[in-house]
Amino acid sequence: QVQLVESGGGLVQPGGSLRLSCAASGSIFIINAMGWYRQAPGKQRELVATIPRGGRTNYADSVKGRFTISRDNAKNTVYLQMNSLKPEDTAVYYCNADVYTGRGPSRDYWGQGTQVTVSS
Repeated sequence: QVQLVESGGGLVQPGGSLRLSCAASGSIFIINAMGWYRQAPGKQRELVATIPRGGRTNYADSVKGRFTISRDNAKNTVYLQMNSLKPEDTAVYYCNADVYTGRGPSRDYWGQGTQVTVSS
């Protein structure tokens, strides 16, 4: 079994910054892509950013230039640095990882979510 645990959410004023972390643990052989998604009230879950094990990162247009995704493979951890936050960034942020456990094909795992609220 694999667990993803997010941290770093909270309340921040517009223009402020937050850094989210997501640590994966459990029966991990290798983690392929990792990413962050978010879901605002009344809206569908949407992609924020993804980062493969090697290769280019990918961002939603709405966060390009403000958010930066990174990962530490030795720690099985992915980060999301969020700068110049706007009220429309308010959402529950979910971590995602494509994990190969060594048994069967790789599969997606999700964290429990962390609330980010941008408000004055």
